[in-house]
Amino acid sequence: MNFFRGVMGGQPSGPQPTGGETVQRLCDRVASSTLLEDRRDAVRALKALSKKYRLEVGTQAMAHLIHILQTDRSDSEILGYALDTLYNIICNEEEEEQDMLASPSIPVSGKRRNLPVPEDNAQKQEEDLGVLFTEKFLKDPESVMLLLTLLEEFDFHVRWPGVKLLTALLKNQCSQVQGVILVSPMGVSRLMDLLADSREVIRNDGLLLLQQLSKGNAAIQKIVAFENAFERLLDIITEEGSSDGGIVVEDCLLLLLNLLKNNSSNQNFFKEGSYIQRMKPWFEVGDDNSGWSAQKVTNLHLMLQLVRVMVSPGNSPGASSSCQKSMYQCGLLQQLCTILMATGVPADILTETINTVSEVIRGSQINQDYFASVNAPSNPPRPAIVVLLMSMVNERQPFVLRCAVLYCFQCFLYKNQKGQGEIVATLLPSTIDANSISAGQLLCGGLFSADSLSNWCAAVALAHALQDNLTQKEQLLRVQLATSLGKPPVSLLQQCTNILSQGSKVQTRVGLLMLLCTWINNCPIAVTHFLHNQENVPFLTGQISENLGEDERLVQGLCALLLGICIYYNDNSLENYTKEKLKQLIEKRIGKENFVEKLGFVAKHELYSRAAQKPQPTFPSPEQMLFDHEFTKLVKELEGVITKAVHKSSEEEKKEEEVKKTLEQHDSIVTQYKDLIRDQDAQIQELKQQVSTLSLNNEQMQAQITQQQSQIQQHKDQYNLLKLKLGKDPQGLSSQGDGAQVNGLNTEEMSQLREEVEELRRQQTLLNTQLSDKDTLINTLKSGAVVVQTVEAGTESSANRELLSELEVLMSRVQSQGSEISQLQAERQELIRRAEATASAAPPSSGSSADATEVSDLESRLAAQTAETERLKEECRGLREGCAGLEQQLASAQSTVAVEQTEKAKLQQEVQESKKEQDDLLMLLADQDQKILSLKQKLKDLGESIDEDEEDDLDSRDQFDEDEDEEEDNDD
Repeated sequence: MNFFRGVMGGQPSGPQPTGGETVQRLCDRVASSTLLEDRRDAVRALKALSKKYRLEVGTQAMAHLIHILQTDRSDSEILGYALDTLYNIICNEEEEEQDMLASPSIPVSGKRRNLPVPEDNAQKQEEDLGVLFTEKFLKDPESVMLLLTLLEEFDFHVRWPGVKLLTALLKNQCSQVQGVILVSPMGVSRLMDLLADSREVIRNDGLLLLQQLSKGNAAIQKIVAFENAFERLLDIITEEGSSDGGIVVEDCLLLLLNLLKNNSSNQNFFKEGSYIQRMKPWFEVGDDNSGWSAQKVTNLHLMLQLVRVMVSPGNSPGASSSCQKSMYQCGLLQQLCTILMATGVPADILTETINTVSEVIRGSQINQDYFASVNAPSNPPRPAIVVLLMSMVNERQPFVLRCAVLYCFQCFLYKNQKGQGEIVATLLPSTIDANSISAGQLLCGGLFSADSLSNWCAAVALAHALQDNLTQKEQLLRVQLATSLGKPPVSLLQQCTNILSQGSKVQTRVGLLMLLCTWINNCPIAVTHFLHNQENVPFLTGQISENLGEDERLVQGLCALLLGICIYYNDNSLENYTKEKLKQLIEKRIGKENFVEKLGFVAKHELYSRAAQKPQPTFPSPEQMLFDHEFTKLVKELEGVITKAVHKSSEEEKKEEEVKKTLEQHDSIVTQYKDLIRDQDAQIQELKQQVSTLSLNNEQMQAQITQQQSQIQQHKDQYNLLKLKLGKDPQGLSSQGDGAQVNGLNTEEMSQLREEVEELRRQQTLLNTQLSDKDTLINTLKSGAVVVQTVEAGTESSANRELLSELEVLMSRVQSQGSEISQLQAERQELIRRAEATASAAPPSSGSSADATEVSDLESRLAAQTAETERLKEECRGLREGCAGLEQQLASAQSTVAVEQTEKAKLQQEVQESKKEQDDLLMLLADQDQKILSLKQKLKDLGESIDEDEEDDLDSRDQFDEDEDEEEDNDD
């Protein structure tokens, strides 16, 4: 202890030792001390010296400190000192003390000498030392394994410095430490346990550790995600106050970004786990200007980035589409649009929100439709699209905000033909409303304003309204603009070319040329309208042929592209500007090689490559906004075909047309063959199904055959066994053993054979009895069926005959009564007619009274006949009902007969089966008789006596069998 007092305190009695010497003595003390207290004090002293004498401690004490971690696991205090010391020598964080800038001693060729380090190189020197000591620590991978084991200790003085040390190692040598942790059993799981630590300082440093661990390693990112990291991180964010939280929320969001960015597996896991729905509360912010602290702005910015990671255009289309759908369904898109239209939102948050909404709606029809319906809280309400476009064409707005609005408009129109039609419709004469500002009016205003950036943004936005939409390209040709009072309106297409010819800024002309190229591309009608203006082609050829400066070469290349589109999509409807004449014009005034060179300059431009990388327009300054992402695709698509079209002659074009026609014919033939092949495929599929069905049936039959074969083999085995028992060869048997034997058979075997014979006799008697019972039953049923059938047939025939005769009598009576009634009605009508004629011709007399009497008699007779007819009808109706009942009885009797016939058929079948069984039994009994006779003969040969009763039984049985055979023959 006196040594430590001399080192750490007290007045020195002799010359003061140097730092290196002190570290050396402490290291020797750590290595040689047997008492734990001495080693602990020495390590504590090394910790105190590790910041000032970092190089010396790291060079001399690292091995001793690692040894302490291995051997003194039981003492948490010394472990904490050792871990803190290792952290101090490995960590590269800048220290506050000025002593850190002092010149350290660097060993050279085994010796130490002090080299002054300039102040500006001090930080680099510190970083080099950290990397040097990290490599030394990682020479043995077991050191990292040991450190992971120590992290399982719950003691704060061990766990916290262990977390810090591992984080420092990851910062200095990330990939190497990741490799060791990845192969360590449960290595990542141990680190994930840090998030569940109740001590916030360890949990927070655990977040920093996992941030470093998950950088750039997809395998570790997946393991961390499947260790329930998303659930834990979202819980921490909620506990800390979401966007209003502190630095811990920021760390959680950074870790989430590490896990999700460029990792499709984790993104799918995040979506399938319904974690997108838990992001909605993050964006519930108020409209007031207060509460926007710097930390809140940072947190919300990271949250928006997290949303964009899930729907980034770089993801697979299916993954982005499903995430977009989830964000709409859970209300996240609606919440983002609320922030978009809220007041008091900081500019950078508003810009990032616009970019986020852009990617949430990009290519999703349902999201695009919802965004089109969003209105700003103004009086009167205006669509959100109009409000955003007002910011885009306003030169006083920040540059990044205008770029974000342009990106939002592009994403709204991406693969959205419905939205494109709505935008173009606001420009058409029939839909223009003078009392409100529309999107089309804002785009035209920006297109022809004095601000070149507004010109470019409006031209690109309008080009996206025409992207891959032939209908809207043709509709836009109808747009007329009133340029000034007293002059006739001009078309939008003509006005764009007029501005080009006026020689405006390069940015404006590039935007207009991109719009014109997109407009007339793949639209022969638009090409015809463009060529109809006699000034356009001379202007383009003049621009291309001139030798201008470097800035103008891009404009020349775009003019060449526009002229090339006019050639490629020319339908030769204008005689002066056919394909052939335009190519001759290029060859005479420009030269084909010069034209192709100017055309190729577009794709070689530096800003072209930057714009082709991603859809979002990101430019460092307004002057560099020259190319649009979708336009770069168009250039790439058209450059080659335009070059070929310019170099082709008329004969080659004719040949190509012939080839196209031939190809069309071939295509029709191929289509026919495809249909034929499709039909054949369907037939093949049906045949395959039939084959599969037959194969299945075959397998079932094979299984049945196999089963039957096994049963046959089993019966054969039983038969052979019985044969062996009954017909065993007595030769070669000797009279050996304790029991008595007769010619090789002992008395036990003889008794067993007799019992088997008796059992067979009993079975035969029983079978004969059953057979006779069945025969009796069959004969009874046969006779009963015949009697029943005869009786029923007689009954039915007699009843039917009686009914039919009675029915015929009734029908004849009804017919006679009907004819009599008809005759009486005719007489009555005649009398009535005569009476009416007499009454009208002469006055009443005695003759009329006689006629009246006769008429009354006839009426009485008629009434009587009518009553009789009604009675007969009722009787006939009753007879019909009785006949119907009899018919029903007849049908019932017929059904009974059918049932009896069915029963008869069943009985006949049973008779056949019984006969077959009887035949089988007779065969079996014959075999058994033969066996019994053979056994009897064997018994006689063996000297056994057989009772006469047994012989009589056998003879009677034989006689019975013969009688049965004779009866069967007689029956047949």
